[in-house]
Amino acid sequence: MNDRNIDEETLRELAEEGNETAQKRLADIYEARGDVEALSDLLDEGSEYAGLLLTRCAAKDDDVRELQRLADAGSPDALEALERMLGD
Repeated sequence: MNDRNIDEETLRELAEEGNETAQKRLADIYEARGDVEALSDLLDEGSEYAGLLLTRCAAKDDDVRELQRLADAGSPDALEALERMLGD
């Protein structure tokens, strides 16, 4: 991430218009502050990167239910992590 100071509201507007770079910047902001709900919202809006960050967090916490939810939402990373945890 660069050091430009773009406010979160502007990033949100750009993300809602489909700007993937803005979605990634928002996801990084949300991850840094531990805002899982906001990351989940980004995932619901189609951000694969938010799904990856959520998957990493769930795998670190051994949260198989969250990994299943993410896998059901179409995250291949979550499915892979879930299968690894379940020993498949």
